[in-house]
Amino acid sequence: MSDDAAPPRLPSHAPKLGDRSLFPKLRARVYANHAGVAPASVAVTTAVRQLCDDYEERGVGAVGSWVRQRLRLRGKLGTLVGARAADIALVPNTTRGVVDIALCLPWRTGERVVTFAGEFPANVTPWQRAASLFGLELVMLPADEHRVAPEAALERLLGELRRGVRLVAVSAVEFQTGLRMPLGELAACCHAHGAELFVDAVQACGIVPLDVGAEGIDYLACGAHKWLMGLEGAGFLYARPECAAALRPVVAGWLSHEDALGFLFRGPGLLRYDRPLRQSIDFVESGNTNGVGFAALEASLDLLLELGVPAIHAHVSTYLDALEAGLVERGFRSLRSAEPAGRSGALGVTPPAGTSVVDLHAALVERGIACAVPDGVLRFSPHWPNALDEVPVVLAAVDAALRR
Repeated sequence: MSDDAAPPRLPSHAPKLGDRSLFPKLRARVYANHAGVAPASVAVTTAVRQLCDDYEERGVGAVGSWVRQRLRLRGKLGTLVGARAADIALVPNTTRGVVDIALCLPWRTGERVVTFAGEFPANVTPWQRAASLFGLELVMLPADEHRVAPEAALERLLGELRRGVRLVAVSAVEFQTGLRMPLGELAACCHAHGAELFVDAVQACGIVPLDVGAEGIDYLACGAHKWLMGLEGAGFLYARPECAAALRPVVAGWLSHEDALGFLFRGPGLLRYDRPLRQSIDFVESGNTNGVGFAALEASLDLLLELGVPAIHAHVSTYLDALEAGLVERGFRSLRSAEPAGRSGALGVTPPAGTSVVDLHAALVERGIACAVPDGVLRFSPHWPNALDEVPVVLAAVDAALRR
């Protein structure tokens, strides 16, 4: 077993757009629920087995190899979002990243936080708790206004910013409609009025291009189990260096210190409790972590980086263009953005009048179409393994379900 702990890359692990041969056990005829939970590829399961085999063979001797693997993973995540490895922390999930920032910001009583109605609760609940704990004012604007009336939505946000806002928390992609929010524009507005921008990117990373530097994002959190195609229980948190340095380390633990491990390996007299806490965002890595989840994430990330997120996005957009047109012909109402810049990898629709979306979804699942119904919206979210010739299969299943 190599000390580098690099997941093996066999020729059969080479990804191709529209080819699901890396998912040989996947049962669904069409898997279009990557906005929910992605299936595990052969590359992911191979990486997990390698880690488990290594711990089975070497026990504690394996730890160093997988610590180095996670350092390597930070660099690849930085490549994905346009950041330095030093500005990435590994966290268990998106919510933990949101919570860490919500608790650690140096709030002052009365400061205002803007969130958006219609977002997934992961990017709302932690800010509600921060408002309660620190005496903040929480403002909630309608997220869907950015889809139906973007100029009015931006003006509404500017109105709040002019009144004074400490932070705006937004999802890069809205989970029901698939609306891709104008992050660069939002960040510019925030910074012009002395506010910061926090982004929940779990519906974006791996399917739409993101660059935290170019778009001016101050904080970003993301989990691995959706478009990154890893496993549950792994994710990452980004913070702009000057933002990270200003945080209060209230979530720090024993591994948050500088030279936190030295006393375990370098002889007596090194056990101390007064070592400085790290000023980089990885101070939130406060204890032992999910090695299996991060081994899986690197394996899936390698596939994504090999294909390239822009190419993946173009492939999925072509798939959704055809699916959207077919559904609209059948009387569905599309919630997809009319502007290409506002489109992601998810298509949300509402069914024809008189059709139960819950019953329709159940009928599609019976016919082997994996999709979702978040809050009553029928959502299809294919990814790079989905072939374009699946679209007629989905539409045929829709026809059969509607007839029933």
